Amino acid sequence: MHAPGTLLRTSSTIPPSLVTKIFEIQGKFDTESDCHKLLYAPHPLPLKYREGRVYKIEFSGEESALDAFVNKVLVDSISQEARIGGQPVHQKAAFVLEYGMKGAALDLEKEMILNYFRSMSSPGFEITRLTLRTRIYVFGEGAEPAQFVRDIVNPAIHTHEVLKAAA
Repeated sequence: MHAPGTLLRTSSTIPPSLVTKIFEIQGKFDTESDCHKLLYAPHPLPLKYREGRVYKIEFSGEESALDAFVNKVLVDSISQEARIGGQPVHQKAAFVLEYGMKGAALDLEKEMILNYFRSMSSPGFEITRLTLRTRIYVFGEGAEPAQFVRDIVNPAIHTHEVLKAAA
């Protein structure tokens, strides 16, 4: 018998602590490229861009196990590097366009990552939510996001956000 007013909890009734970790993966050897590759109509300014992939993972469990999973499954150690934290990497960008699939849209990369995770016997962590986004950094004097949003983002399947880089 327990004293009145004491609350007894077992580990199964205490919700696990959820943590969110954001990884941005970019090519180690990538350089700025001509923005005309991204647009349907030529842009009047000589703008450049770089691209990265952002993985926002909400999880519970061992952080070191999640890091190992990301480095094994999402990063090619020879040609890519992962940065942690979610802040845009290239601070000199005129703006950053970040976009990804809407929740109801089929995201094959996300599904394959989750299927691989589910096939693991004892990963040491549990993924509660996984969000994938593409981040495009646009460089150049006078760069404005309107044409990029119009030509890259499909409003039927994408969500997007335009971030201003710090000066």
